Amino acid sequence: MQVQNYPLHARLQQMAKVLEARFLGKDEVIRLLLVATVAGEHAVLIGPPGTAKSALIRYFARLLNANYFEYLLTRFTEPNEIFGPVDIAAFREGRYVRRTEGMLPSSEIVFLDEVFKSNSAILNSLLTLLNERKYSSGGVSLKCPLLSCFGASNEVPGDENLTAIFDRFLLRIRSDNLDAYHFQDLLQRGIENEIQGLAEAPIQPLATARELAELHRSFGQRMQFPDEFLSAYKGLVFQIRAEGVSLSDRRVVKILKLFAASAWLDGRSTPDASDFFVLKHIWNNEDQAAILEALVTPVLEAHYRDNPRARRVGAAGVGIEAMAAEIDRVRQVLTGGAGLSDVQLFSQLKTLGEIKAALVGSADPRGPELIQRVDQLLDAAFRSGRFAQL
Repeated sequence: MQVQNYPLHARLQQMAKVLEARFLGKDEVIRLLLVATVAGEHAVLIGPPGTAKSALIRYFARLLNANYFEYLLTRFTEPNEIFGPVDIAAFREGRYVRRTEGMLPSSEIVFLDEVFKSNSAILNSLLTLLNERKYSSGGVSLKCPLLSCFGASNEVPGDENLTAIFDRFLLRIRSDNLDAYHFQDLLQRGIENEIQGLAEAPIQPLATARELAELHRSFGQRMQFPDEFLSAYKGLVFQIRAEGVSLSDRRVVKILKLFAASAWLDGRSTPDASDFFVLKHIWNNEDQAAILEALVTPVLEAHYRDNPRARRVGAAGVGIEAMAAEIDRVRQVLTGGAGLSDVQLFSQLKTLGEIKAALVGSADPRGPELIQRVDQLLDAAFRSGRFAQL
C-alpha cells in the first residue's frame, strides 16, 4: 500500500519517525513542530549555534508538499527580500504593488532564521501576516495561505520592541546540545547523515499543504474537551500565573488548539493529561522553563503511572542499551582510582542526572532497574565523596 493511502495523522506519525531517525534526541522538538503545524500556530526554536535548529526545520519542510519560503534575517534585510519586489509595470501606472509569487506572502510553510534580528520595516508587516494571514500590497489586502511559520534564534529577544513578534510564536522551544549519553549515537548518526547528504537521495513527501489546510478548516469539530480535562487545565493555568509566568487569556484559549492537535496526532478524539506537555513550552524567558517543567512534569508522570501504555512525548530518544552502557562508563570513571578534578567529578554527576531524567520518562521495563543503579552511584557520591565502596 502506498503511503498516501494512509490517514493523514498516521502519515504525520511516520513523518515524526523519519525525523527522529535523522535528528537524535529531538523527539519532543519534532512533536511540537507537528503540533504547531496541525493547529495552524507558529513556533520558534531557541538555542546555541550547531543544535540542528535550521537543519531540522528544513528537513521537516521537505517532508511536506508545500510552498516553502526560507530567509536569514539581518537588521539590513529589506522588505522586497521577504515580501517580493515592486512590480515595475504597475509602478509606472501609478500603483505600488509587490510581486509576491514565491515570496513569504504566497508560501504555506515559512522558516525565518534569526527572526528577531529583523528591522521595523519588516516587523510591522510580519506581525499582521502571522496573526491574520493577510498582507497589504498597493492598498489591497491579500489573503495568505500560510499554515505555520517557524522561527529560529540563538537567544530570546531582550528588546521591548520585539515583544510583539515574540508573542506571535505560541510555542517557544529550546534546542540544546545533546546530553553525554547520546554522544556515541550522535557520532554514528552524524556520519550517516553526511553520507546521505552527499548522495542527495530524493525525499518522498508524506503530506500536502492542501490536506493540512482542509484539516484547519474542519478543526473546530476537534475542539471537544472533557470537563475533567478543562478543570485540570484551569488549575495549571492559575498555578502558572501564580509563579509569575505571564499567560494572557488570549493565549490560554489558543493553547486549547495545541491540546486538540496533540490528541489528533495520536489518533485520539479528545485530549488527555499527556497533552499538557505543551505547557512546558509557553515560557516568556528561559528562566521560566524550569518553573513550567516543575509544574507540568508531576501531572504527566501521574498520567503515565495510570496509563503505562500511553505515548510518552519526549522520552529518551536513545536506546536503553546506550544509557546502560553510559552508566557503566561513568561507574568505571568514578571507581577507576584516578584522581578526578572538581570539574571532572561534576561532569560525571551531571551525566548521571541527565540519564536519570531520561529514564524517568521512558516506558522501557528496564528503566526502574537502571534508575536504581544511578541512584546507588549518586548516593555513594554524596555520602562519602569517595568511590572506593562502589
